Amino acid sequence: MKKWYKTIKELYGPLLIVEGVENAKFEDLVEVETQDGEIRKGRVLEARDDRAVVQMFDTTSGIDIKNSKASFLGKTLKLGVSELMLGRVFNGFGDVMDGGEEIIPEKELDINGFPLNPYMREFPEDFIQTGVSTIDVMNTLVQGQKLPIFSVAGLPHSKLAAQIVRQSKVIKEGKVDSNFAIVFGAIGITFEESQFFINEFKKTGALFKTVMFINLANDPVIERITLPRLALTTAEYLAYEKNMNVLVVLTDITNYCNSLREVSAARKEVPGRRSYPGYMYTDLASLYERAGKVDGSTGSITQLPILTMPEGDKTHPIPDLTGYITEGQIVLAPELEKKGINPPVAVLASLSRLMNKGIGEGKTREDHSGVANQLFAGYAKGRELRELAQILGESSLSEDDRKFVQFVDAFEKEFVNQGYENDRSIEESLNLGWKLLAMLPEKELKRVKKEHIEKYMNK
Repeated sequence: MKKWYKTIKELYGPLLIVEGVENAKFEDLVEVETQDGEIRKGRVLEARDDRAVVQMFDTTSGIDIKNSKASFLGKTLKLGVSELMLGRVFNGFGDVMDGGEEIIPEKELDINGFPLNPYMREFPEDFIQTGVSTIDVMNTLVQGQKLPIFSVAGLPHSKLAAQIVRQSKVIKEGKVDSNFAIVFGAIGITFEESQFFINEFKKTGALFKTVMFINLANDPVIERITLPRLALTTAEYLAYEKNMNVLVVLTDITNYCNSLREVSAARKEVPGRRSYPGYMYTDLASLYERAGKVDGSTGSITQLPILTMPEGDKTHPIPDLTGYITEGQIVLAPELEKKGINPPVAVLASLSRLMNKGIGEGKTREDHSGVANQLFAGYAKGRELRELAQILGESSLSEDDRKFVQFVDAFEKEFVNQGYENDRSIEESLNLGWKLLAMLPEKELKRVKKEHIEKYMNK
């Protein structure tokens, strides 16, 4: 029988303060009955002595604290999981929102999972093909890696996210691995964006291999905090119990962090950098570190979180802390997007720290490392020479220097600029790389092996 407490003392935004509570625990579910008999749900955010801070899932408007009461259920929020979730769309509380039948769960899991034990981790070393040349060749995504995309408000990162979900695949022994799934989490997006993602995945058939969780900008704040945990709990079930290779795409982590800040302000906590809570690093790590490969399981979880850098500032707490926890970053550049280059990936600013473990013979191709290094070196040198030519004029450049400048333009227009509908295999991307390297003087090709030049140049 439920025990009700009529001791709600204070109300601050989404938070209720209840006193005289017995045995309340962190993350326990709470039911609040309003003066009208309406039941609203929440969770314990803090429990100390006989006092509990309750964060409401629903709005707190209309609650009369003198005539309302709270009941502590003694259990945490759980998600019913099943393979039948593939192809379905859920909200930030795990409820079906696509109009279809409810899922009959195979089991229920606590959404507050734990980061993987480092002792049980296997090193990521298997290639995931996204079909995007700047990622596959230059900043390779590896199974079990966490590789964020740093964007800026106004850039088409939603289109890139949809492209990656549509095109991503694991290729083993020349065949596409059917045991591959996507968990897509949209945090605080607009209704138009949600319809774009749903329609795009349905139209291309990507929805059949995808579990979607969607939280709209006008949904409760707590949904934005809960949604990534629902997505990762689903991914853990598919990966470690169904032995699937799962790619988790989360957009936009900035909205998640802003929700943490809003709740922190309501709790009147001492703010950290730029008014974000001091525990935000730990909180983000509790999400990112749920990616990886586990010893004894053939499944894996790879994370591709997307965040918008406020004002394009890399030193902002959200990208800064994310960079410390994750293994590289894909950076989108406004100046490339203005030139009509899409996706506008800034190759020189991007990095995949685990790339070398996931490429090479038997995984991608034997020449992959050399091609990536040579393209990077040629692009970096060509950018410097192009800037020099703008100051001193092209007449100041030698013939070889002009070839590097021409290479930069061709690299951006042909390699980087592939659009959002073009799915390139790793072989196509590498062959395109060789085509562009043929523009450079052969004496400058110091990062590729001679036997690879003979084998692949002008192929």
